[in-house]
Amino acid sequence: MGPSASILAFAMESPKGTLWYRFILFLAREIAFRALGGFVTKGWKNIPLTGPVIIAPNHMSFLDPPLAACGMKRALTFMAKEELFKPFFLGWLIRSVGAFPIRRGENDTSAIRMALDLLNQGRAVIVFPEGTRGQGEVMGPILPAVPMLAKRTGAWVVPVGITGTQRVWPKGQSRPGRGRMTIRYGKPFRWNDLEALYPQSSERDRKELFSHELATRIRKLCEEDGLSLRIESNTKDPSKSRSGE
Repeated sequence: MGPSASILAFAMESPKGTLWYRFILFLAREIAFRALGGFVTKGWKNIPLTGPVIIAPNHMSFLDPPLAACGMKRALTFMAKEELFKPFFLGWLIRSVGAFPIRRGENDTSAIRMALDLLNQGRAVIVFPEGTRGQGEVMGPILPAVPMLAKRTGAWVVPVGITGTQRVWPKGQSRPGRGRMTIRYGKPFRWNDLEALYPQSSERDRKELFSHELATRIRKLCEEDGLSLRIESNTKDPSKSRSGE
């Protein structure tokens, strides 16, 4: 077992994480986020308490990963960009609470294998479908890894709308400000749900349909809390698909 796998196995040994995981989460929730203006959690009951789950939020701020974890009743593992692991203390800290590195802009098969392993173990993994932070105006295309993970593991996919973090700590700002934040968890769905709806569709079409469905759900969740995002995507709209005819 490699170092990342051993740390994750230790950090995620129980459904709610270790005492250390819960302690760090407490500090984030009760001290750090309170100091930044606080947050509201909505729809947390939509998160399955057992089995593999992909948590899929929009991404606009460094605050999004810890905010997603603070709203959940079960331990969450993270894909995080490789650069965050280079400062020794930060790298140690985020590994200790279930983060593992991914090389952005590359086909990082080791990170994908780690995500597959964790999901096949019945863990909850946060995957930002856009792959990088946006400015809070446009939602980028869904990465192809997301439908692949959903298909190969049968995991529930929980769309998540995050609002407010783009004002508190936007991309390009060196330090956070203050403001109220909201995280809203939507109804989960599975890859097989789209297979049932569009049984005659090709594999490629299903991936596009899945990506469109996920992006649409995330956008609607954000709109419920006052954030309008434009979807930058070439995926298919299921309502216009002819694949099921």
